[in-house]
Amino acid sequence: MSDTVNRERRRFFGRAAMTLAAAQLSLNATAAAKPAKNAAIVKPGANTSFASLKQIDAGLLNVGYAEAGPADGPPVILLHGWPYDIYAFVDVAPLLAAAGHRVIIPYLRGYGSTRLLSDAAMRNGQPAAIAADIVALMDALKIDKATIAGFDWGARTANVIAALRPERVKAMVSVSGYLIGSQQAGKMPLPPKAELQWWYQFYFATERGQEGYDKYRHDFSKLIWQLASPQWHFDDATFDRSARAFDNPDHVAIVIHNYRWRLGLAEGEARYADDEARLAQAPVITVPTITMEGDANGAPHPEPSAYAKKFTGRYSHRTIKGGIGHNLPQEAPKAFADAVLDVMVEA
Repeated sequence: MSDTVNRERRRFFGRAAMTLAAAQLSLNATAAAKPAKNAAIVKPGANTSFASLKQIDAGLLNVGYAEAGPADGPPVILLHGWPYDIYAFVDVAPLLAAAGHRVIIPYLRGYGSTRLLSDAAMRNGQPAAIAADIVALMDALKIDKATIAGFDWGARTANVIAALRPERVKAMVSVSGYLIGSQQAGKMPLPPKAELQWWYQFYFATERGQEGYDKYRHDFSKLIWQLASPQWHFDDATFDRSARAFDNPDHVAIVIHNYRWRLGLAEGEARYADDEARLAQAPVITVPTITMEGDANGAPHPEPSAYAKKFTGRYSHRTIKGGIGHNLPQEAPKAFADAVLDVMVEA
């Protein structure tokens, strides 16, 4: 039988398992009691909680994470961005779990219940540090290789791991494509309209910006949600569920450092210098990849044609229509889950 036929058969059976079992394995107790046809429809917001929230020491952190699916299933790691949290995947996780996958959704450093183990540790938000956190989490969970999928900071982190440690990545789904950058690139001026989209980055470069974000982090983050997803009519309960993650005591310091580092206004740590030097060369990504974009993404993002050649393995791009914004997994959970399942078949 040809590889093409085999891939189609695996895709068919994976989808069938997802549709038949999603209701039983839902992460939300109420949603789990609904008929299976509702799980197949996957209305965004159907799930509001995770059945399993855990903590584990990993590298420099004690990491808080949600877990779903069979412990011996093929692992999938889902990574959120700023200003979002693990609930971006609350409707994605049951779909992947129903298809037999072990799903791990960590709070990044500075979010939720994740904490730096040392009070003396630098509150570092540079991309290589966040990527190292996820590799350390994989080590702690005894995951040798995983499919990694994410958006915003999470997509950048997936890119970094895939570029620097491809042996740890089976496949990748990356919203907004290739997001690896460098301090040198961040220093280059952009055309005025492009600079305008990054207004918050320049605000964070000031002490006023740091104090303002600290004082108004709830309202600031809600504004970013509205601007980045102008057609997503989320309710207060949905936002508030995620906003609790921003109460982390290190949240402001790590967010501010991330954006200042990207502009070359803050130093990183020497332990990540070699990784950042490699990333500054804009390395290609060789692992099987699907990139995604919503048709109504209001956040700064590159055009797919600008980064397609950075992926040299099996590669495809999907634009998700219907007013889908920056938080694609939460706004279009089935499309995101489908991409994860499909890229694993391709791998």
